[in-house]
Amino acid sequence: MVKSVDSIHVSIVVPVYNNPRDLRECLLGLLESSCASSEIIVVDDGSTDETASVAKEMGVRVLRLEKNSGPSAARNYGARHARGDILFFVDADVVVMRGAVSRVVKIFNERPEIGAVFGSYDLEPRVKTVISQYRNLLHHFVHQKGNPNASTFWAGCGAVRRAAFEKIGGFDDNWLAIEDIELGYRLRQAHHRILLDKELHGTHLKKWTLRSMIRTDIFSRAIPWAHLIMQSRFAPNDLNLQWGQRLSGIMVLLILPLLGLGVFGVEWLLVPALLCIVAVVLNRDLYIFFWRQRGFCFAVMCIPLHLLYYLYSGLSFICVWFNCRFRRLIAIGHS
Repeated sequence: MVKSVDSIHVSIVVPVYNNPRDLRECLLGLLESSCASSEIIVVDDGSTDETASVAKEMGVRVLRLEKNSGPSAARNYGARHARGDILFFVDADVVVMRGAVSRVVKIFNERPEIGAVFGSYDLEPRVKTVISQYRNLLHHFVHQKGNPNASTFWAGCGAVRRAAFEKIGGFDDNWLAIEDIELGYRLRQAHHRILLDKELHGTHLKKWTLRSMIRTDIFSRAIPWAHLIMQSRFAPNDLNLQWGQRLSGIMVLLILPLLGLGVFGVEWLLVPALLCIVAVVLNRDLYIFFWRQRGFCFAVMCIPLHLLYYLYSGLSFICVWFNCRFRRLIAIGHS
């Protein structure tokens, strides 16, 4: 017998650190989207400003960590104090779509085989700069093209059955980045199905700059994800790790050293130029998507940004790979 939607209690957990402005908008969206059987828990991760006061003014439940401990610890703390059968994690800089909570509950209610579900950013990121639009539309495109039977998890707008979450021990506090991806790996290893719901959206409020994008991609994405891949020996052909993206990364990495062939004659530059063209062709669906969403000029501006993304992400993975191999050789030498 299928339960009624209102019989399932949902705990919405929002970790936040020094971000009162976005938090207010996030909570307004959640209050509009929440249902009678839900609670909202804000976990103030040791903020030093008025963040906690804003949450209290909004009438939601507020928990506080004495020191800034990272999103993993904040989400785990919120989960331990939650009353719901479903834990719905939402980032403080995300405004969920209207009806998001009911949609998540309905999925879990009607599909008992699903252990977790997550969505994506929508097509209207709040900040209108080229970098912010590129970054968020890229996320939307990748998730819309992803396998609904997902191999990982995203905690920006994602929910987990409490029983499954507790069974695998929640988020690993040792991971200060990609903690949600690592959680997804363990959920799959424990034979829980993860659904990528392409109709579950949230508006991203964050302003990206070129510097913050590169720094985040390298130190909070590429390097820890490379460590996770090396540790788990698992790199699913999905989302940011699809084979087309891997091949694009290899080609972009080859362009720089091949530019040196130019010393032997201009005609040698045709080789790196050809690789660049192939990389662009491999990503043509993305660039056509940019064109349709924001126009031709925007799409053209995004191409070098995307090739740059492949370059530093690929270099980060190579550095981690060599570092792991070097440490392994040192360990063998001392054994």
